[in-house]
Amino acid sequence: MHDSTYWRHQAANLTFRDQAMIGGRFVAATGGATFDAINPANNQLLARVAACSDEDVDRAVASARQAFEQGPWARMAPTQRKRVMLRLAELMLVHREELALLESLNMGKPVLDAYNIDVPGAAHVFAWYGESLDKLYDQVAPTAADAVVTITREPIGVVAAVVPWNFPLDMAAWKLAPALAAGNSVVLKPAEQSPLSALRLAELALEAGIPEGVLNVVPGLGEIAGKALGLHPDVDCLVFTGSTQVGKYFMQYSAQSNLKQVWLECGGKSPNLVFDDCKDLDLAAEKAAFGIFFNQGEVCSANSRLYVQRSIHDAFIARLIAKAREWQPGDPLDPASRAGAIVDAQQTSQIMAAIGRAHEEGASLVAGGRQLSFNGSGNFIEPTIFTHVDPQSSLSRDEVFGPVLAVTAFDTEEEAIRLANDSLYGLAASVWSDDLNRVHRVARQLRAGSVSVNTVDALDVVAPFGGYKQSGFGRDLSLHAFDKYTQLKTTWIQLR
Repeated sequence: MHDSTYWRHQAANLTFRDQAMIGGRFVAATGGATFDAINPANNQLLARVAACSDEDVDRAVASARQAFEQGPWARMAPTQRKRVMLRLAELMLVHREELALLESLNMGKPVLDAYNIDVPGAAHVFAWYGESLDKLYDQVAPTAADAVVTITREPIGVVAAVVPWNFPLDMAAWKLAPALAAGNSVVLKPAEQSPLSALRLAELALEAGIPEGVLNVVPGLGEIAGKALGLHPDVDCLVFTGSTQVGKYFMQYSAQSNLKQVWLECGGKSPNLVFDDCKDLDLAAEKAAFGIFFNQGEVCSANSRLYVQRSIHDAFIARLIAKAREWQPGDPLDPASRAGAIVDAQQTSQIMAAIGRAHEEGASLVAGGRQLSFNGSGNFIEPTIFTHVDPQSSLSRDEVFGPVLAVTAFDTEEEAIRLANDSLYGLAASVWSDDLNRVHRVARQLRAGSVSVNTVDALDVVAPFGGYKQSGFGRDLSLHAFDKYTQLKTTWIQLR
């Protein structure tokens, strides 16, 4: 694979799309308002990006509505839409290096992660939903012989998608692919920390053949552009991935406006349970480290609470500390860096404050805990592990969204389940055991949308992803995602 010199050279020659995409055109925001896109790995300015206002959101929604009502996309045969979706997936892979650099430069993740995981993963999601289109059948209800009753799915109309900064391209793909495949028009609001890949994706979508106005991108601040989408009377459905607090705002906006459908995938504080009958503690330790330190810990389903059975606690923690050393952060453009920069200075300070509170609450720091600097940026944090964490402490209850792990010992299976479920959240969970009966017993009792057994954070487009409780209730991925982007229509034909 290319070395850091190659990636730095490619980065230096990169150009950035910095305007909104509305109606198939790149346009400035009303009044020329902009915000700065900063590279968190060196604090240098990448671009001044259009900061969309209520007026810009109105233009984007009007464009999406016109494309839905009058354009060809919603009326295309599924096989036609399929061809366009597959072409978009191809183009994403053609521009794989560029998209990977946009992800890395804009939000700080290692460029190799973006190149090997994010970009091909996002392209695969577009291809998978495209491929699904000529394999989906509607239904005929069982009725008396004098009636034919069909149950068909129709696109819902104009979808607003508000996505986070931790996986900008992947989260956009998770929303856009099923929404577009179903025939909707979309207005995408990328996070203000990471708008650059979304704007390039919209340009590639046009090149692939998605008609003008079907995909619009409105970069801007959440409290302005995001709120405007939430309150907009002509948005039929809003999908969101982000914090639970902001998810609650979108529910309120729906109630205050047109009762638009709102689908939320919010925060998490996912537990990882390691029982003493797990036979491969080395693998469990490796995966436990991956589950909290991958992507700098900026993962909604990160395994941030680790519960280890007391009889193996010390032996396991020794293994875990050794594995954590492999996740030291460094320059994201250096292929040797397993971890990169935290997305911005504000997030860095919040993570360091959480580390400070953990000290005050009496937890034992056994690895990391320090803020580091590279290339003039202090947005780097060591992989950090606390043991003896009180289950009632903030480190055990609050989402940190950084490379900080809370470890607590348990004695019995019942205690492990109780501790795991004692959370506002219910996004994901992991269980490590070689007892077949135990893994079934425990998995059934964990209140989480995804339970991984003898692995962590298992994920594939074929399986739904989403949460219980205050982690939200939407489901991304799989054919179940179409439930968010389509409406059921019953057509009753009375025969005579």
